[in-house]
Amino acid sequence: MKRIPLFFFLFVPVLLFAQFFDQKDGRDYQVIFVETDDFGVEYLDEIEQSLAEIKQPELRLRLLNDLGYHYHTRNLRKSLSIINRGLQEAQGLKNDLWLARMQVSQGAILLRMEELDQAEEVLLSAKMKLPEVESWLLLTNLGYVYERRGDLGMAFEYATKTLELGKKYSDQKAMAMAYSDISNLFWKQGKFEKGVEYGLKSIALFEDRGIKDLDFDFTLHVLGNNLVELGRVEEALPYFLRSIAIGTQYGFYNNLSDTYIALTELYRQTEDFKNAEISGKEALKYAELLQNEFMVVRSLHALGRLKNQEGDFESAVVYLDRSIRTATEDFGDLYYLGLIYRDLSEAYEGTKNITASFQAFKKHNELQQQVFNAEADQRIALLQTEMDVNQKESTISLQLERLKRQEIIQIFTLVFTVVMVFFLFFLYRVFVKRKKYSLLLEKQNREKEFLLKEIHHRVKNNLETISSLLALQTAQIENQELQEIMVESQNRVQSMGMIHQNLYQGENLAAIEMKHYFENLGRFIIDSFDASERIRLEVSMKPLELNVDRAIPIGLIVNELITNSLKYAFPDQRVGEISISLEEKNAHLYLRIADDGVGMGSTTQLKGTGFGSQLVQLLTRQLDGKMTLSTQQGTELYFEFKIEQAA
Repeated sequence: MKRIPLFFFLFVPVLLFAQFFDQKDGRDYQVIFVETDDFGVEYLDEIEQSLAEIKQPELRLRLLNDLGYHYHTRNLRKSLSIINRGLQEAQGLKNDLWLARMQVSQGAILLRMEELDQAEEVLLSAKMKLPEVESWLLLTNLGYVYERRGDLGMAFEYATKTLELGKKYSDQKAMAMAYSDISNLFWKQGKFEKGVEYGLKSIALFEDRGIKDLDFDFTLHVLGNNLVELGRVEEALPYFLRSIAIGTQYGFYNNLSDTYIALTELYRQTEDFKNAEISGKEALKYAELLQNEFMVVRSLHALGRLKNQEGDFESAVVYLDRSIRTATEDFGDLYYLGLIYRDLSEAYEGTKNITASFQAFKKHNELQQQVFNAEADQRIALLQTEMDVNQKESTISLQLERLKRQEIIQIFTLVFTVVMVFFLFFLYRVFVKRKKYSLLLEKQNREKEFLLKEIHHRVKNNLETISSLLALQTAQIENQELQEIMVESQNRVQSMGMIHQNLYQGENLAAIEMKHYFENLGRFIIDSFDASERIRLEVSMKPLELNVDRAIPIGLIVNELITNSLKYAFPDQRVGEISISLEEKNAHLYLRIADDGVGMGSTTQLKGTGFGSQLVQLLTRQLDGKMTLSTQQGTELYFEFKIEQAA
């Protein structure tokens, strides 16, 4: 059973629908199976009747999606028709979000109609448009596609992704569904203890949530399945009965069929054949009402398996053969198809039709190997022998030929074993050599990393020495203009020193994290002008790493422009703000440096025409960039650099 949480609305009585939808009377509606489960089986009829009164586009799309999806529990063809109508309206409104949600519902319905490839295609299309917070619903259904194909490994992977998203967004429903799916997959793998463990985790989350919905109903029956396989039928029965009560209350035909199939197995194990047959026929009834071939196949299989245990092998063959014919060759779920062939083999064996029994079991073995790589050699060998005896082919010559073949097989096995021993020994030697080489490379990499960090450290120390010498020289200069030139030079050296400091202190020896670098550089320059009390620095950008070749020239540009702002934008000890941002987009870097100072009037040139201005222009050309100046409010400079061609 495949499931998506529902986002429906419950409105009672029907005559009040329009008032609720246009909210003219100020009343709020409740989202069913999200905010409430206090209603009966007639809710689909009420929602369908209300659609004619709804004009608000967003609300219409929501109702069409919810109504269409939930109808999959009663009538698959009608469900698909409603969703197709919703898709047309969403496309007409060009509403990609609701188009994606409709596609998730469409994929879930196609899945139940055994259109696995089409379901996968629709779900993958929706994935491109759906936000991550909702994508766990889509991932869950993709997992069901792989489960039905028999690829339980991929199905488990998608269930794990659903669980991770549920934890990331603290979504209790997503986590509960993931645990439920994992429990079901463990049941299919025969790991029933683990199935019970995860089923109980799911039930706990659903009960804490306090809503009895389609997925909670399904999880009750999954937990019961695992308990039955462990022989704990008394514990399983209450879960099944509770599941049936919920399914009956809301009209969940699919879940009802599923649970009655499970009850058939429970009563079969306890040899209560009367109730087992009643449950099997109830399962078949709901499957046929739903027009779901997958559930019809499973219901017929449950009845056939029951007849096998009763010893009524003729009836078992009828049920199981009908089950296989309903499935057809395109039936996607190899797991269930394999089980049907296994039980059909037993039924044919009971009717003494050994040839048919062998062929059925051979088919079962092929299917099980595709899903689990199951071991069935002993059973096949036994049936093969019985078939040979039944066909009266056990002559002396045949026996001698068989002995010869066995001798050949023994010799081949011996030779093969020797070859494999030598091959494994060779692989071991290769592994040892590769491991030694890998350890040597790892050691060399650590040494190179240490040396590279040491180089950056020494370069940083040398630049700090130069900066200190410049500071000492500045202290001895009395000329104010010359002092400013020396301070600017010191800041340029410091900006490059900070690059190398970040390199040897960081994890990445080839790149600089620019946001942290701008913050440190800005604070240093502001402090060097003794302006930290009145000038605030704002670095409004996301963390971004650049290689050294780009980081150094961009750092020098920022150094010059912050210095320029401090010199000219805030005269007379004005208070103000300098902001910096850098982002990468479409193979370009976009740098913005702005201040809220006095501005530059109508000029389009930077103040100061000396070395600093020339350096900014030179560095901009070096990075194959262009600069734009705006002086409407304060001063803003924009730079655009091409990443591919940057030096």
